[in-house]
Amino acid sequence: MTKEQLFENICRKRSFLCVGLDTDLKKVPQHLLDKASTDPGFDPIFEFNKAIIDATAPYCIAYKPNLAFYEAHGVSGWIAFEKTVSYLNENYPDQFIIADAKRGDIGNTSKLYARTFFEQMNVDAVTVAPYMGEDSVTPFLGYEGKWVVLLALTSNKGSADFQLTADPAGERLFEKVLKRSQQWADSQQMMYVVGATQGSAFADIRRLVPDHFLLVPGIGAQGGSLEEVCKYGWNDRCGLIVNSSRAIIYADATECFAAVAAQRAQEVQQQMSSVLSQHGL
Repeated sequence: MTKEQLFENICRKRSFLCVGLDTDLKKVPQHLLDKASTDPGFDPIFEFNKAIIDATAPYCIAYKPNLAFYEAHGVSGWIAFEKTVSYLNENYPDQFIIADAKRGDIGNTSKLYARTFFEQMNVDAVTVAPYMGEDSVTPFLGYEGKWVVLLALTSNKGSADFQLTADPAGERLFEKVLKRSQQWADSQQMMYVVGATQGSAFADIRRLVPDHFLLVPGIGAQGGSLEEVCKYGWNDRCGLIVNSSRAIIYADATECFAAVAAQRAQEVQQQMSSVLSQHGL
């Protein structure tokens, strides 16, 4: 998916919401687990994802499965992930699929990671850690229409341990990442992860990457503010993909879980539609 296609979807659906598919079997509704216990062919992870996708697709432009929630179940988890991606590609081809895998290793290894997600799984984007530098990131950039979502400034408490540390000139590590990585790819192929709880730091980031999309986790259960994210992170093409996971997918634990998830997604979409209108989009 190109940058222009992504922007067109945002304008058409009046939304820049990404729904995180962090599917934890300890949190899915009990009736799905009960059915799995009596039917060996029933996949509770995929069935939960499918119901969430069908319910929320009108209100979002992207989905972000977090690989940890699938890898934890071994082969069956990978199968559920693959079925989820296939279901999206076949039924909702306008949805931007982000594999939240946080990969990044020496060149030969990264090439195989890139092949996994872009050739075998056919996702649109993969999150990548920048710590090992250019040769660990560029293998992901060799696929037309595919994206690297590079970790820049995350929302977790430990982000201060390294990302906010400054050199003697006052330049912080996340700023070095933003500057250097623009030598590897432009805004047509690279996005950045910026946590919603970082607040006014978005203004510093926007000065360095004015044209790039930012993937913003942390609204909802993590306490980030959509209003604040838009205040500091907006650009003239929206430039934001805002993720919400737990606040949407686990909003209800009964057999009505999908309908309640749809309500939560619609509430966020309506807020986003208002923001888009305020900016003349």
